[in-house]
Amino acid sequence: MKVLFWHVHGGYTDGFVRGDHEYLLPVGENGDGGIGDRNWPAAIEVPLEALHETDIDVVVLQRPEEIALVERLTGRVPGHDLPAVFLEHNTPGPDATGTRHPLADRDDIPIVHVTHFNRLFWDNGIARTVVVQHGVPDPGPLYTGELPRVGVVVNEPLRRGRVTGTDLLPWFSRVAPLDVFGMKGDGLPSALGVSPAALAHAGNLSTSELQGLLAKRRVYLHPFRWTSLGLALLEAMHLGMPVVGLATTEVARAVPPEAGLVSNDLDELSAGIRRLIDDPSFAVERGLQARRHALEHYGLDAFLRAWDGVLAEALESRRTLVAPSRRV
Repeated sequence: MKVLFWHVHGGYTDGFVRGDHEYLLPVGENGDGGIGDRNWPAAIEVPLEALHETDIDVVVLQRPEEIALVERLTGRVPGHDLPAVFLEHNTPGPDATGTRHPLADRDDIPIVHVTHFNRLFWDNGIARTVVVQHGVPDPGPLYTGELPRVGVVVNEPLRRGRVTGTDLLPWFSRVAPLDVFGMKGDGLPSALGVSPAALAHAGNLSTSELQGLLAKRRVYLHPFRWTSLGLALLEAMHLGMPVVGLATTEVARAVPPEAGLVSNDLDELSAGIRRLIDDPSFAVERGLQARRHALEHYGLDAFLRAWDGVLAEALESRRTLVAPSRRV
């Protein structure tokens, strides 16, 4: 089928457009959106002004403002004469348990959550909900762990601060040197008052470059307090990296005990990092378990099959996603 989908979240889109459908990615006059330099054979760029005459089977919305935007650009109303679902990437905020979803008062556009935690914590109102767990393309078992360093992936660590656990990085840098990958991390060591030898910003790299360099680090650290399950975490597990992370949001479900260590005890986490750094064989063993779990639960094939079901159901009925759908 022909699926209208904005390129909002690059990592998610990279997996989503690998299915068996035709993915229509809007592109503005200035080149915003679209495919960019990605290798997405099933994705087709469609100029905004051409959407009104474009054959569309279903739209996957990702921002509340897209509802009105799609109606204006296509002349069709999402949820009524254009089958639609809303893909919610984020944890609720600012209130963890009391934040009402923007679509909570609608029963015509189902909400697709990316984790069970998100579905539970958002106030979804009368909206129908379903969970499609993340799936990422398998980069292969690239892990070597040859560098006794800790890899971290976080975009905009200074702006996002405590949400991404940026304030915890100095604590962990006392155990082993950290390499922080991601956007807008320049000046991170000085901003945190840490020596560049103990905490380095390793740059914002392409996916393939990042995976190759990350796999050389002995341990992957996931210090996030309040975000949806990060794709970088799942990619690290696919690489075969052992994981140490906070027991927050969906992490405790995504990372089994045999894959590393998940805890909210900073001393316990530090001890876990130290053991993995000091014992490469133990790190390899834990990394193999991480990869096995990721392939079984967060593989691309299962992800795409789940989306096939969601899209087929949306096409069949504009008012029902999964019948009977549980409301949370």
